[in-house]
Amino acid sequence: MPKRVDHDERRRQISEALWRIAATRGLDGASLRDVAAEAGISLGRLQHYFTSKDEMFVFALDYISGLAERRIRERVQALPGTPAPRDILRHCLVEMLPLDDESRAGNLVQVAYYARAVHDARTRRHAQEGVPALRDFFAAQVRHAVERGEVDPERVPEDEAMLLLALADGLTSFALLDVYAPAEALRLIDLHLAGLFSYNSSPRSSGSKRS
Repeated sequence: MPKRVDHDERRRQISEALWRIAATRGLDGASLRDVAAEAGISLGRLQHYFTSKDEMFVFALDYISGLAERRIRERVQALPGTPAPRDILRHCLVEMLPLDDESRAGNLVQVAYYARAVHDARTRRHAQEGVPALRDFFAAQVRHAVERGEVDPERVPEDEAMLLLALADGLTSFALLDVYAPAEALRLIDLHLAGLFSYNSSPRSSGSKRS
């Protein structure tokens, strides 16, 4: 009896092969033939799942974004009790930084996607889609912190959310270029959060270090 193929799993394997190539030489150098070889399958088999590079790129981008969201969700859910806004924001920001080999590889893939998105409308649309939701989530945490008396009510939650995202993206770039060590990038995240959450002299969240 022929072995049943899990098509979703095969697509994920192809996506992971694409990421390995993107992490070392970017997306422009990733032909369908190269990805097929990296995945250990024939070109014809790969084209059974993806008929074009663009289709493969979009699927892989959605998949890696989903993995990142799941890691953040699991990290927040693992916090004891009801996590405070500062703890939630810090854990999200920590997941965005290249602090270890795995997260560094993931960030290199994201950089490759961003570089392609600048000139490719379809990739750019997919890259843009996740930003409003993440901004709104961060803004909701800042708004909650204002209600708790931890953040100055004069702060605009949406603006603070975008500043946090911009800070994480900038520090990620500097860490990938070895301008800043990962520990230094994390220190600057904590420094910014300390300033944002300085309205209450007795904050309820301490912001534990990443293990």
